[in-house]
Amino acid sequence: MRQKKGDAPGFSVYAMDRAMKTTTLTLRKLKGQRPIVATTAYDVITARYAAEAGVDLILVGDSVGDTLLGFDSTIPVTLDMMAHHTAAVARARPEALVAADVPFAEAHFECERVLAACQRLLQQAGAEAVKIEGGARIAPLIARLTGAGVPVWGHIGLEPQQVRVLGRYRKFGVEPAEAERLLADALALERAGCFALLLEMTEPNLARTITETVKIPTIGIGAGPHCDGQILVCTDLLGLTPGPVPSFVQTFAAVGAEVKKGFAAYVRAVRARKFPQ
Repeated sequence: MRQKKGDAPGFSVYAMDRAMKTTTLTLRKLKGQRPIVATTAYDVITARYAAEAGVDLILVGDSVGDTLLGFDSTIPVTLDMMAHHTAAVARARPEALVAADVPFAEAHFECERVLAACQRLLQQAGAEAVKIEGGARIAPLIARLTGAGVPVWGHIGLEPQQVRVLGRYRKFGVEPAEAERLLADALALERAGCFALLLEMTEPNLARTITETVKIPTIGIGAGPHCDGQILVCTDLLGLTPGPVPSFVQTFAAVGAEVKKGFAAYVRAVRARKFPQ
């Protein structure tokens, strides 16, 4: 950005804007200070509203598949789709940190291909971090990515990309052996350089133990109140999801009902020749 007339040498509005920008560092510093607020967004309008409301972290999730694109899971979502929606969110230039999901199976190729996918999401689409599902088994990969300068948000507990293997969604960490494994996963991801962890459908007491053990923030979804922050899918929290939502969701607005009313009013006005005047 060109320096505006009257600006001090070396100072620009761009630099001022960036000073207010949430980064992986400012997120890490929030641990123990106040809860982190995160949500998903898949388009520029939603991203702007979320950022203006004060959300700290926006995830362009592969949940775009079963929220906006009509799929029955996240499995069909491709890297091209993720790049497309991430670029839309990035155009909003939100002060919130923008992270993008690495989609189904992509993180299980050789490191060079995964790095290229992350490079595309950061360089071309405008993401500022990526989120990758998986625990200790992919920690070596994540260490190589963070070593290359890719900020990685880890994701353990329920991994939706594994739903075809699991056969269903369920709570994780109820059994002692699984709880022990998840704690080991969290520590491995922290050592690999993740700036935060997403704990999905994790038993709340285990989520608390993980949160108190690791030095990086934990952000929960269906993991109880003891994480360092919370995330909800935007369509769920806004009342835009048709049909039932997960039991842990709280709906904070009735946007879907208002949208339906607006369309119905428009239909009536056109058919009654009241619009246009």
